[in-house]
Amino acid sequence: MTELVEHGQLFIGGEWTDPLGTGTIQVVSPHTEQVIGSVPHASEADVDRAVAAARKAFDSGPWPRMSLEERIEVVSRIKDAIAVRHEEIARSISSQNGSPYSWSVLAQALGPMMVYDAAITVARAYPYEEHRQGALGPILVRREPVGVVAAVIPWNVPQFVAAAKLGPALLSGCAVILKPSPEAPLDSYILADIAREAGVPEGVLSILPADREVSEYLVGHPGVDKVAFTGSVAAGRRVMEVAARNLTRVTLELGGKSAAVVLPDADVAAAVAGIVPAAWMNNGQACVAQTRVLAPRGRYGEVAEALAAAAGALVVGDPLDPATQLGPLVARRQQQRSLDYIRIGQEEGAKILTGGGRPADQERGWYVEPTLFGDVDNSMRIAREEIFGPVVCLIPYGDEAEAVRIANDSEFGLSGSVWTGDVEHGIDFARQVRTGTFNVNTFSLDMLGPFGGYKNSGLGREFGPEGLAEYLEHKMIHLPAGYAAGAAEAGA
Repeated sequence: MTELVEHGQLFIGGEWTDPLGTGTIQVVSPHTEQVIGSVPHASEADVDRAVAAARKAFDSGPWPRMSLEERIEVVSRIKDAIAVRHEEIARSISSQNGSPYSWSVLAQALGPMMVYDAAITVARAYPYEEHRQGALGPILVRREPVGVVAAVIPWNVPQFVAAAKLGPALLSGCAVILKPSPEAPLDSYILADIAREAGVPEGVLSILPADREVSEYLVGHPGVDKVAFTGSVAAGRRVMEVAARNLTRVTLELGGKSAAVVLPDADVAAAVAGIVPAAWMNNGQACVAQTRVLAPRGRYGEVAEALAAAAGALVVGDPLDPATQLGPLVARRQQQRSLDYIRIGQEEGAKILTGGGRPADQERGWYVEPTLFGDVDNSMRIAREEIFGPVVCLIPYGDEAEAVRIANDSEFGLSGSVWTGDVEHGIDFARQVRTGTFNVNTFSLDMLGPFGGYKNSGLGREFGPEGLAEYLEHKMIHLPAGYAAGAAEAGA
């Protein structure tokens, strides 16, 4: 039986503090359906305290005035502490959201380490000051920290997304209020301990678990300079609407309905081996999941047979069992959502090739079988709407031009992949697909390059220099005619 984890305080401005409200959040295991923990529910008054601490830290504290190397030392200690506690972090997240433990170790714990490491690499090379010759004379362009950041993260990959926001925000000199999801707040307490031990200065970081109403209060707070949000399209629209009242800057990483395209010359076995983990990763609860698989009509049967066999062989069970490849969904509502879409797909005329219900050997828990639909038309709801569960569509296409049209025929544009015997041809195909990231004969996410979406998949970018730039303001300083940078030092 999982030990009950209970916390009674909030992490505000780097200190453990009694909450001003009386609400609590109960954390329920998606495997046992039993309460496994509780944390205080942050109130609007707690948000006010966190924003005040962050404003003081940014406006007059040492953090944004430290050298970059000093900030790198602190963030490096955060990364190193995650390495030490990675198994604890992985178990905590798997217990809360059902991620298979083996996947959690890689993506929920070691993945954040890679994010922080990449952010440090980018920060060291970034041009914070640049002399240019302007049209009217010399100019100095500076990049300065944006200020107080509200970082709102989801439950599916909480530490990975936290790192994607904290890394560049902290390295640029910002203060951050991190708002974890009520479904997965327990691991944020580990992060708070790590941040405190790493030497994050007073006021620079607060962590406030809360629901949507308090999140909205935080997003709309006049003391916040930037909102970094990851979540659903509907929630992203609301974030943008609320933030607009104060003209608060926003970056939004939202949903996806990404296409994995198998070209006629592909090695089907290799393609399926790459697509299955990309489609059903984290129990299908991933914004970049390859949930539309496009197969040429001439090889459709071959792809369908191989994909159904591989999906049907996935080991479903207790997320803390190292052998598990597919665990339960995070909440009963998510389980019901997937089951509803499975019913809708059948009503639309799609054919279930494997799965299609609740696993017979799981008497409790919010499980759904890995499900593959065949004979799917891209106009069907199961092909157009983000399910966020273990449900994948197999769509036939005629020629390559039709494959491009189908891949682009979506309100989303986050990720995608192509599988082919000719990598150069795969690159040409990738150039035609309107998504923020794309893969040729692989599936990965490189933290040194930009990540984000086209269309309804979001605004702005994370990772790489493009992601760091989202936490910086650009300032132009006009200089007198004839000024030459470094001339004074050269003549000294």
